[in-house]
Amino acid sequence: MVMEINITEAAVQKIIEKTEGRSGYLKLKYDTEGCGCAVNGVPVLSLETELQTNEIVIKTNRVPIYIESTKTVFFDENMTIDFSAAVNCFQLKSPAQILNGRMSLLITAKKD
Repeated sequence: MVMEINITEAAVQKIIEKTEGRSGYLKLKYDTEGCGCAVNGVPVLSLETELQTNEIVIKTNRVPIYIESTKTVFFDENMTIDFSAAVNCFQLKSPAQILNGRMSLLITAKKD
């Protein structure tokens, strides 16, 4: 499956604001912690300092986004990452569904 992610200008600006002074890799993760089992999870954005060997880069219109290759089954081929000021959260959408209407950006990368 070839995945593509469109990142809206609002999302780009919020990513820049939240990650200012930090360098790392922006990742789209399928977080299953506290969800019961591996198929129950929620998509989250994460800024991390290192890439893992099983992570692949996803084509976007802006910054590269990495995803664990085995987790691609939980995502759609064409997605959009947006930022909603109304709920102060990122949103992950596809033409078929909203994958996460209140998506977090977790930052583990230290300030430069």
